[in-house]
Amino acid sequence: MDGILPAVRAGRRTRGQAVRVKGGCVPPATGEAPWTGEAPWTGEAPWTGCPARSGRRVARAGVPASRRDRREGRTACPRRAAPGAADGGPRAAEFTSAPERLHYASERPTPSRAVRPVRTTSEASVNQATPEQPADVVARLRATFRTGRTKPVAWRTGQLHRLRALLTERRDELAAALHADLGKSAVEANRTEIDFTVREIDHSLQNLTEWLRPESAPVPAHLGSDARAWTQYDPLGVVLVIAPWNYPAQLLLAPVAGALAAGNAVVAKPSELAPATSAALAKLLPEYLDTDAVAVVEGGVPETTALLAERFDHIFYTGNGTVGRVVMRAAAEHLTPVALELGGKSPAFVDRDVDLAVVADRLARGKFLNAGQTCVAPDYVLTDPATAAALEPELVRAVRELYGTEPKESGEYGRIVNERHFDRLSGLLGSGRVALGGDTDRTAKYIAPTVLADVDPGSPVMREEIFGPILPIVTVPDLDGAIGFINDRDKPLALYVFSESAGTRDRIAAETSSGGLGLGLPVAHLTVSDLPFGGVGESGMGSYHGRYSIETFSHRKAVLAKPLS
Repeated sequence: MDGILPAVRAGRRTRGQAVRVKGGCVPPATGEAPWTGEAPWTGEAPWTGCPARSGRRVARAGVPASRRDRREGRTACPRRAAPGAADGGPRAAEFTSAPERLHYASERPTPSRAVRPVRTTSEASVNQATPEQPADVVARLRATFRTGRTKPVAWRTGQLHRLRALLTERRDELAAALHADLGKSAVEANRTEIDFTVREIDHSLQNLTEWLRPESAPVPAHLGSDARAWTQYDPLGVVLVIAPWNYPAQLLLAPVAGALAAGNAVVAKPSELAPATSAALAKLLPEYLDTDAVAVVEGGVPETTALLAERFDHIFYTGNGTVGRVVMRAAAEHLTPVALELGGKSPAFVDRDVDLAVVADRLARGKFLNAGQTCVAPDYVLTDPATAAALEPELVRAVRELYGTEPKESGEYGRIVNERHFDRLSGLLGSGRVALGGDTDRTAKYIAPTVLADVDPGSPVMREEIFGPILPIVTVPDLDGAIGFINDRDKPLALYVFSESAGTRDRIAAETSSGGLGLGLPVAHLTVSDLPFGGVGESGMGSYHGRYSIETFSHRKAVLAKPLS
């Protein structure tokens, strides 16, 4: 099972203290702004996460409603009336008032209860602790969910504020762990993992009340003029989130944030292939979040297998298709819905008569970010022979401007996650003429940014997702050839088009299928919180980010109401 290997952790976990976030609005995160494809990322990250600035109030995390609020029957997080409230439809208070009074006012994190891999009796006795088994974890979280504790909006926003506080207050610890696992610089760790997730949380905090508002539906005349209908989002229950190793913080915490925003209890499974980040998250999450509703399970194949044997209400997996099939088979035993965020070979079509210097700059930034270990990185370039020849020197220039003539010495260039993936990638370097790079160092897990030219479509580098710093250039005669080439293969997670022709862009959009489409800019579409992120076919199923996370981690329930009198 690629992406799930055995790992053993020893030692007793430090018990975390409850962390309070003062105020309903947390100061903006420091760090880098999202990439726009041009110059390097610089400046402060934009912050739009203060709901009060948009005219809405959000309860302070961990702070109950005031005495006056309780006396007057108000909740800690007032909302406008939902559709149909004036004529028999649902009111916002119906969804939150009682649970908030019962649960949120006294809600406070319990001591750390992060779950460890199964240990032998001797190991457990040495650590004077009995590890909590996956079945016990799921049962405990399900008991919490059944109390209604996770459903109030105030609890959800409180957990999001605390997760945000974790990211901003402990960013240095997370950045150090990401550097240990993948060689990520502090700038890259903040830009692509920590601040990325902070912005996702801010977007949810600003819009959650609106997303959760019931939506009215027209009622047929034969039901009478007094009948009302609407839909409302119900939390699913206990959700399992399994994260990969390439962005081990972001790709765990962003879906966890979505699951919490939707009102679920969550089991978080970080990747054992990023052990430093896994250990950091297993330590920090229980310090900040409600451990009666959120648990962390570390480990490899045995622990993941044991988790998948349990009945969850949703499983969210990010990784590869091989393990995705294992997850789906396990979920089928309980008819559990799944979201599979997979990958595939994402092509980049480069048209004739475009500014190749700009194209090369954007391709290099998107491809070699995180040493190419990005699921939506351009996997290969597709263009005609003349454009391919002209693009080669521009790519050489662009990479040297990014990382210098010796990328190994650049603090901004990462490393391959482990020797197994290093060996796999090294075996792909002979699939074409090396136009740039090709240098390797197994001890340092370093593979230089590499461009391969004259690549045969049947060569090894074109038979699998590369997931590393190797960019093949494949030639086709024209646009028809490019569309046929793409459609003859599995549907990619992303498809990128560099063309000044509206007709070309429209044809590719209409005649191909992909999880996402980037016109003129790779990778950046996943930074837009109002766009769904997900694959299609072999590249996955389901989507998330922003309100699409609410849809993924909720059931949209149909309600019809007709008075008895």
